[in-house]
Amino acid sequence: MPIRGGSTAGTTAGERGPSRRHLVRLAGTGLGLAVLGAGAWGCGPVEEPAADATAPGKNPSAGEAAPGDAFTTPPPGTAPHPLWQDGAALGALGAMDALAVSGDVVMVSGDPLTGRSLTTGKRLWSREKVAVPGAKLLVAGGTLYLASARYDGDVVGLDPATGEETWRSRLGGKKYAQPRTIAVDEQRVYVLAGILEADYSVKDNVIAALDIASGKVVWQERRDRGTQQFGITAAVSGRHLVYTDFRENVTVRDTATGRQVWTKKIGRSNSERIAVHGDLVVVADGGRLRAFALADGAERWSLAGDESYTRFHSPAVLDGVLYVSDSVHVLRAVDPATGEERWRNADLLEVAYPWQFVKAGGNLYAATELDPKGGILAFDAQDGKLRWTYNDGTGAVDKWYVAASGKRLAALHGKRLTALPAV
Repeated sequence: MPIRGGSTAGTTAGERGPSRRHLVRLAGTGLGLAVLGAGAWGCGPVEEPAADATAPGKNPSAGEAAPGDAFTTPPPGTAPHPLWQDGAALGALGAMDALAVSGDVVMVSGDPLTGRSLTTGKRLWSREKVAVPGAKLLVAGGTLYLASARYDGDVVGLDPATGEETWRSRLGGKKYAQPRTIAVDEQRVYVLAGILEADYSVKDNVIAALDIASGKVVWQERRDRGTQQFGITAAVSGRHLVYTDFRENVTVRDTATGRQVWTKKIGRSNSERIAVHGDLVVVADGGRLRAFALADGAERWSLAGDESYTRFHSPAVLDGVLYVSDSVHVLRAVDPATGEERWRNADLLEVAYPWQFVKAGGNLYAATELDPKGGILAFDAQDGKLRWTYNDGTGAVDKWYVAASGKRLAALHGKRLTALPAV
């Protein structure tokens, strides 16, 4: 039942080395890694963040940070300096949603789970043993929803402002193993859980919806034998819950009843982000971007990559525009209703390809994949022009994560959390 309660300097866009288009294309086929070698990418100085790498509220180049949202815009092509930096617990590896913001609070998945003021960097709360490894941080209606770290079959809700538990739901107690939250909307939390056999093995799993108002199970459905509990990516759009998995499936269920509306095979296993827009779901299916109707699974449009070996990655729809990158480092803005390309930026060979996107003002911000030359990229959302690249200089080969709130960005990289002005 619910518990009632308070609910390092950046690099510039102009720093270019020799063209590597051919090598990057080889990398897209899996051959380029041996050709490039570690030295070809180059690494910045390795630096371990201290407990307060940059004191909260301090701007290394501008002294005391402004108390409001007033930032000094750097010259064109120059990344802004961090507003603050601090260490982050290791635990983000493998999680799609390892970073989340709610109002002014930024939260990082790991143990301990922490909440900080995005404005000042001050640690607001820290709780040990509340998040399972790789936990997705899903926020809706001012509550952070997580699987219980006690492995007791419960799902809990935390107040992002305090870290205190304000909600709890029991899926089935000891009948289920390792429930995992996969999606949330304003009414329900959607969960996958393994069914425990008498010998404590898990052969099958269920998908279920938990009512946010009451904490009760709205519906639960046993999934087909052989489906997996892990490698799931999900999204919600109105009456439709859609998800993909390692088994090369796209499946849609009715959010009110759990009834399976349709399922179909795609050509490539998919555990990356999917995007929903209106009555469509958009999936990266290897070398094609494909849009399916949520109502019946009919394919509405398909967009092919430029080369036979191109692979699309993690599409996102923001303010009615679909953004997607590919393995040859081309970033596209696409009309999600028709698949028509609005603009493209094919001049990103010197940075890793983006895999996560957010918008703030008229800018598009992207976090890159595994690459010491990656970081947070800022683009003009109107034409796709790269404005600047921020890299923390650690040389760590870790995914970057980005989230936005107001005029600030939160960037997670390895064990370092950085706040940047969205300028």
